[in-house]
Formats: sequence, structure tokens, C-alpha cells
Amino acid sequence: MSNTHKFKIGVVGGTGYTGVELLRLLVQHPNVKLTAVTSRSEAGQAIAGLYPNLRGHLDLVFSEPDIATLADCDLVFFATPNGVAMKMVPSLLEANVRIVDLAADFRLRDPLVWEAWYGMPHACVNILQEAVYGLPEVNRDAIAKARVVANPGCYPTAVQLGFLPLLEQGLIDKHHLIADAKSGVSGAGREAKVGSLLCEASESFKAYGVSGHRHLPEIRQGLTLVAGHEVGLTFVPHLTPMIRGIHATLYGRVTVDNAGDLQALYEERYRNEPFVDVMPQGSHPETRSVRGSNLCRIAIHRPQGGDTVVVLSAIDNLVKGAAGQAVQNMNIMLGLAETAGLEQVALMP
Repeated sequence: MSNTHKFKIGVVGGTGYTGVELLRLLVQHPNVKLTAVTSRSEAGQAIAGLYPNLRGHLDLVFSEPDIATLADCDLVFFATPNGVAMKMVPSLLEANVRIVDLAADFRLRDPLVWEAWYGMPHACVNILQEAVYGLPEVNRDAIAKARVVANPGCYPTAVQLGFLPLLEQGLIDKHHLIADAKSGVSGAGREAKVGSLLCEASESFKAYGVSGHRHLPEIRQGLTLVAGHEVGLTFVPHLTPMIRGIHATLYGRVTVDNAGDLQALYEERYRNEPFVDVMPQGSHPETRSVRGSNLCRIAIHRPQGGDTVVVLSAIDNLVKGAAGQAVQNMNIMLGLAETAGLEQVALMP
């Protein structure tokens, strides 16, 4: 394939935080050309007018989400509310367009579980069955062949990458996993909500969704597939007064007398993964060290040499937790270098 070839890419729902992050990454990508960015609410407005960071990089205007226009694309991203993609995807697949959905429409394998958590019946169960869950560190080969990829949620990415090596080797109690996770306010989206206001979220810290968060069945599904049977997971998300970032502190009980060198286990498991950084023993990853990058930084601890293992996992919720991972999936699906367009260094301070 010629280096000058550019794939035609569309983005449905380009006005949210995930959407603009996707645009930021795609305008810098050497192998793609954005041909359509849709928004029902902003149709006709210059994209750079809404997001001035894109001025000089993107001269498109928002358009209506028209199937005929999108059908001309090689691949279309959906950065839309839950329930939107599943209504449009069948028509696009008929036009041989590949799909990466950043919402939850294709993440859960069981349509009844989807309906229970999202309050609506699934609109295309047959396509749900073929969709591939887009965690490259687990499903890379299947992603390469997929027509539809379900981009993982932000919390599920941080939690699954943290637990993965321990569950694959059967070293921890699968029935009593704990994920204590914190997210920045951008995870709540761009929609105006009282709880996201500066005066409400700043100088405060709270847990939410303790009795059941929509990401719980997604995380449990992924960990169950890795473990080989049902896992028991307590997942508690928290809102922190920062814009970007997720930090997941994960707890498991070691059940094997000679579990070996867990640091070496993690280093070996992720040695060839371009976007997972296993930090040196004793490290404490910070959210600011991944801000704006597609990296997941991980550290593993076994306090006082006891039987509890603590894994620290940090990502940018808008990049590896959303748009960056979506571009990573696109690269795999289109046969491009997996790191193309994703080698940004994190922003500090």
C-alpha cells in the first residue's frame, strides 16, 4: 500500500469531549482524511468555530448525519450517546463501511443484559453477535478482521489492563476482586449538568454508582472471559475535581503459594504492547503522566509481602479510555501501524 494513500474517515457526533479528542488525533494522523463530521445540533457551523484548537487543521463544517455521505467513508467512528449507533450501523455495513463505536451499543454480548442496564431493546442483535470488543491487548487478531468494533469504556480499560496478567495466570481469587477507581469530570460528558459545574465538583470528592454502574457488566464480562469463568467484582467509581484522567486501584488476594515475581510477570505480559507501560517496582503512576497520551501506566505492589496484591492503573479517560483507543483500533482494522497518529507525549504540568 502506498504511503500517500489516505483512508476516508467519518465521525458521527463530533461535538462532545470524546468527539473533539478524536478530531484532534485524526487531523494529525498521516494516513487518514476526515471527510464528514456530523452533528444534528451544530449542522452548518464550522468545526473550528466550536473548537478553536482545530483552527488551521480542519476546515470542515458539521453536517447532518446522512447515511449517503457516510457511506462514502472507509471507516466511521460513532462518538454518540448510547443507542444511536445501533440504528445506523446496519445501513453502513451494507455499504462496506467499517465501524468503531465509542459508545456502549456493541460492548455487551447479551442483548438482555444490555437492555437491563441501558433501558432500551437492542436494535440489531445479529450485528451485536459479530461485533468485536476493542481491547487490543486481548483481541488484536479479531479486531484486524472485524467490521464492527466496540471501543471499551474508560473505567473498563484501566481495570481490565490492571487485572489481566493475574487472571490469565490464575494467581488471584476470582470471586473477590475490588476495583476502586477515580475519574476526572470530563468523563461525565459535555452536556450541562449541575453536578459537573465548577462550584459543584471543585474542592470535593465523592463516590457514585456504588450499587451498580453501567461499566460494571462490561468489566465483569471482560474479566470473566480472561478468567475462564464468572468473576466476583466490586467496582466503586469516584468523581475527582480534575478535568482528565482515571486512576484505578485494584485489589486481589493471591491464592497460589508460589506466585513468583509479579513484577516480571507484568513486564513480560506487556513487553510488546506499545501503549502499556509497566513502571519499575515501587512506582506510583500519576494521571498527569498520561494526560493527552494513549498510554496506560501500571505499577504492581504486594504490601508487606502479604497475600493482597495492589495494582495501580492510570490512563487519560479521553485518550486510552476513549478516542485514542478508538484510533488504535482503526489502525489495526485498516492494516496501518498500530501507533500511527498516537505517539504524543503526555502534557506536563
